[in-house]
Amino acid sequence: MRLLVLGGTKNLGRHVVEAALLDGHEVTLFNRGQTNPGLFPSVRRIVGDRAAPEALADGEWDGVIDMSGLLVRDVSLSASVLRDRCGQYTYMSSIAVYASKTTPGMTESAPLLPWPADAPEDHFTMDLYGPSKVRNESLLTATFGDRTAAVRSGFVVGPYNPDFGNWGWALAHNLPLECAARPDQPIQYIDARDLAAFLLHLTTNRIPGPFNAVSPTHTMTELAEAWRSAVPDPQPVNWSPTEDRFHLPHDGTNDGTFQLNNTNALHAGLHLRPHEQIARDYVTWIQAGNTSPDPPH
Repeated sequence: MRLLVLGGTKNLGRHVVEAALLDGHEVTLFNRGQTNPGLFPSVRRIVGDRAAPEALADGEWDGVIDMSGLLVRDVSLSASVLRDRCGQYTYMSSIAVYASKTTPGMTESAPLLPWPADAPEDHFTMDLYGPSKVRNESLLTATFGDRTAAVRSGFVVGPYNPDFGNWGWALAHNLPLECAARPDQPIQYIDARDLAAFLLHLTTNRIPGPFNAVSPTHTMTELAEAWRSAVPDPQPVNWSPTEDRFHLPHDGTNDGTFQLNNTNALHAGLHLRPHEQIARDYVTWIQAGNTSPDPPH
């Protein structure tokens, strides 16, 4: 298939491109050319900005995978240009879309965050992250109808991704895992390779709908033990580090966000590798001389 990837050279995006190329698809990248410009030298590139997507007006693609859509204005502009130029449109959304942060077992039909009155569509603040993802999902569905998929995930783990990178580093250097979250904190995440494969699967098979692309829920204690099993004689967990990489409240006010129902995604073709394998692969990647990027917060 002819695939257009918006972004594609950073974190999860590079896994999407790698998976698409491995499957033999013809990939075009659209981005500003500023992040890892030397990646994928054989791939066609269109250099441009989401705020001015006119460079896309001359192409046609069987599918679009949008990895960089954040500002509502930018997503709206890209959608208007691509409306009649692509088949499936798959959007990388977020578990931050849900109105409730405490309800366990939420499916994709759970209430979503409203758009704040008078909020700017061309400016970003962290308060607008969830509402922006909701609004972008809505406008894409309005534009592309049942040719739209929205993939909602939270922590994304693996090579080139920041989440849980400190755990991989610690295990690779025989240091204690550090976790400021409470031991019984519920947590869900996904390996970047599994998420990339799912994004590609939805796009190439033209499967519509929103999907909670997350693992089953575990406690932080269970997850830490799974990761510690990846190396011999691991150090104990430090549950009181000076730096908080997770930023999860201890009072349960965000617990529901990490107890989402992933049944629809599993039925649609999401495959999840074991936590122990994720940890081993991450440790191996670090031991090969790589360093995970800093978290975005």
